[in-house]
Amino acid sequence: MAVDILHTRNFFLRCMCGIYMFAFGSLYLQVPGLYGEKGILPAHTQLPNLKYPKQCFFDKLTILCFSSYVGLNVSYMMELLTLAGTVLSFVGMVWKSWCTATLYLLLWGTYLSLYQVGQTFLWFQWDILLLEIGFLTILVAPVSRRGWSEYRPRNLVTMWLIRWALFRLMFASGVVKLRSGCPTWWGLTALPLHYESQCIPTALAWFFYQLPGWWHKLCVVATFIIEIPVPFMFFSPVRSHRIFACYSQIFLQILIIFTGNYNFFNLLTITMCLSLMDDVHLCYQHVKDLSFGFISYVKNTCSWMGKWVGYGVLAYYTMAYFSLRLTPQGTIESSVGFNQEEFDAWLSRAVPLSIAIGAFSLVITVAEALTSAMFEVRGCLDKFGVFSTTLIYSVAAITMFGISLVPYTVLDRPTNQRVWPVFQHLYEHSSDLQLTSAYGLFRRMTGVDGRPEVVLEGAKSIDGPWIEYEFPYKPGSPDRGPPFVAPHQPRVDWQLWFAALGTYNQNPWLISLAHRLLSGQPEVIALLDPSSAWRKSPPKYIKASKYTYQFTNTAEGESGVWWKRKLETDYLPIFTVDHAPLVEYLRKIGTIGTMDIPATNQPLQQGLDSIRSFVNTVDPALIVWGLFLTACAIIWAKGSTKPIVSYTTSKQKGGRC
Repeated sequence: MAVDILHTRNFFLRCMCGIYMFAFGSLYLQVPGLYGEKGILPAHTQLPNLKYPKQCFFDKLTILCFSSYVGLNVSYMMELLTLAGTVLSFVGMVWKSWCTATLYLLLWGTYLSLYQVGQTFLWFQWDILLLEIGFLTILVAPVSRRGWSEYRPRNLVTMWLIRWALFRLMFASGVVKLRSGCPTWWGLTALPLHYESQCIPTALAWFFYQLPGWWHKLCVVATFIIEIPVPFMFFSPVRSHRIFACYSQIFLQILIIFTGNYNFFNLLTITMCLSLMDDVHLCYQHVKDLSFGFISYVKNTCSWMGKWVGYGVLAYYTMAYFSLRLTPQGTIESSVGFNQEEFDAWLSRAVPLSIAIGAFSLVITVAEALTSAMFEVRGCLDKFGVFSTTLIYSVAAITMFGISLVPYTVLDRPTNQRVWPVFQHLYEHSSDLQLTSAYGLFRRMTGVDGRPEVVLEGAKSIDGPWIEYEFPYKPGSPDRGPPFVAPHQPRVDWQLWFAALGTYNQNPWLISLAHRLLSGQPEVIALLDPSSAWRKSPPKYIKASKYTYQFTNTAEGESGVWWKRKLETDYLPIFTVDHAPLVEYLRKIGTIGTMDIPATNQPLQQGLDSIRSFVNTVDPALIVWGLFLTACAIIWAKGSTKPIVSYTTSKQKGGRC
């Protein structure tokens, strides 16, 4: 009997609810300061046709267009949506029978609505990835609550789509590092720079930074192996290859979680890895081998040989292409054993090959699902229903696979030009829905000479003293240790990291932030660290300087100082709240001088204000983790963990456990 994935799918669905809960909950805590009428980037400015809700909806595809129907302005409607998304995902995580396609359609549509007006604070790869996987989860989820406990052959096809998305994410993330020509990746020296220069490092990043250089190089080699060749094992017919590839990805994501605060992104990637597992591996199913004698011996021998041949090939090429060698001192030296031209030539073959492997794997999966629907379901009516739905989902899977080829093949232009025009047209017409996208993390390593950091300063007098603004999570005072904040994402702290890579003219939101701080807007002030000197009263003058930060070494770290920094240059000129060019610029881009629609539903608004006044007294990271731990406690109290299920008969009428 075949290995089932019913419980694996169900576990994936509950994990997706947890991811949504982190995403919605974290964003809710920041809505007023980011998107309020007097926030940094007011959301209502993104909806010019707000007075005509239907036209607005077709232009922007966001539920926020119907704010007036609820009697709220846009920012309060965003609070309501993020709260609703948090509650719905919490319910789905705790009560598994609620994890239906309807629930995930609501969650996906709500997050898409927020994304459409999120501007620079929601333009991250993980937000786009969540929308793509969120849409695929609608296909993965059962249509009704009854389908939670029933086997459906279409599970094979829909979970395969998650596997293909995981492949594109990991393979592209590995390839772009070498494709970019970044000397730190080619020299295998990127990792200590990564620990130091990533957006919000953790305290463990400081300790990892102190490790010897040969170890850092070896870890970069491991990263390349896990991200480039290992994903091809996702489609291996040998089950142990898929399990090995799964845990390789999970291991990498856990190390990233230890050393960097990347909100829900790494947890989402780990959740996607469930597409490589099955019920046997998760201890939900025992399968008896029904073959006998010589057939069983041949099958087991081929599986054993295939497993070790795959591992052997991977080990051989790792040694060959990265020149691994053991030194007399007991260290492992490594270097890249190929050049840019050779890699580009390999990539031009690897991208079409990966598409061919993916297409072949999808065809086999569809054939297996349709065969299962035809022969393992009893009763003509049930057989026809299951076969028809499996066929419909298979067509949807083939369509999604074809659409995903358009952004995926940007890795190789000739392959991109050969994608069927029908898929290109479908991608263009569905681009507003964010059904699929191109990915590629850490393309080039920044901070070769130290991480650039923007530091805002305020003063009551233009002659000073100038006192720094402290943000809760980004590097500031050198003696303040890096925090653990994930899965919460402080989006202002994140954007300040990106702002340091350019100029203030390239970051209009930073100019708006400076004006809001000068104005003393409470919702924006709430985004500062509680210890910041400017939380009680605003300064008269504000400016920003650009510093270079570097981790201290072990000797310097003994004094309690985590960072050493050097002033580089002025970043933002001195502004006052009524500085004419500043005010004129902000009016021009619509940050000030525009009005949101008035809120008429006073009871609902007061209820939202009450919730807000409560959560503002608690650290955002604690709230996000509190939601998760509460959900886990309820699940544990309900005794939701199921015993191991032993399958002794073939699937009948859906294969109910």
